[in-house]
Amino acid sequence: MRNCIIASTSTIYGSKPLEYLQEALVELYTDVDEILFIPYARPGGISHDEYTIGVNNLFKKIDKRITSIHMADNPVEALKNTKGIYTGGGNTFLLVDQLYKNNVLEPLKKAILLGTPYLGTSAGSNICGLTMQTTNDMPIVYPPSFKTLGVFPFNINAHYLDPDPNSTHKGETRETRIKEFHTINPQPVVGLREGSWLRINGKEIVLEGNLTARIFEQNKTPYELESGSSLNELN
Repeated sequence: MRNCIIASTSTIYGSKPLEYLQEALVELYTDVDEILFIPYARPGGISHDEYTIGVNNLFKKIDKRITSIHMADNPVEALKNTKGIYTGGGNTFLLVDQLYKNNVLEPLKKAILLGTPYLGTSAGSNICGLTMQTTNDMPIVYPPSFKTLGVFPFNINAHYLDPDPNSTHKGETRETRIKEFHTINPQPVVGLREGSWLRINGKEIVLEGNLTARIFEQNKTPYELESGSSLNELN
C-alpha cells in the first residue's frame, strides 16, 4: 500500500525549502509525529549532521520531529520501526552507494511497500525507480549497483529541463540523453520539472503541481502529461 510523494526538487524558485509541498506533506504525514530522515546524498558535500539539522528546522513548521538514520545504532531496525520516511536530495550516486553499504536498500523498499509514508526529493525520488541511470548527477562514487528501489516500474529524471530555443549551445539536451538511455534500456522515464511531483496512493500514481511532465517510452515519440493525470499505464 504505497503512500508517497515523489518530488523533482525540495525548493522551487521564489520559495523556501519544502514550502510548495507543505499542504501535501501535512496530508502525507497526518498520523506521524516523528520522521526518519535519510541524509546520505549530502547536497554540496555537507555533513549528515548539518543536513539533518536543516531538515529538522523545516519540519518543525508542520509540527514534526526528525531523527536521522545515520545516528541509529541499527539502521535496519530504525526503518522497521519508523512511522514516516524522508530521503533528501543531493548526489544520487552517493545516496545509492550508502544505501547498499548500510544494507538498507531492501528494508527501505519493504517499508515503502508496506505503506510507510515516504517523501523523496531529487535524489530521494531518483532512487524510487527501477534504476538510478537517468540521474543528472556526477558519478563521484561507484555504487555496487545502479539498481534501486523499484517502487514503480519506470525511472525518474528529476529537474527535467526543456531545450532552450534561444540557446547557442549545441551539446546534448536532457531529451537526447534519455533517448540514449532508451537505445539500451526499456523502462519508461518520467521527466519531472521543478515544482512537479507524483502522488502515489496504493495503486494510483497521479502527477501533481502546475506543470506538465515529459514522458519517454522506448521507440515512441515523447509526450506531455497534464497535471492531475494518472500514470497508471506506466505502473
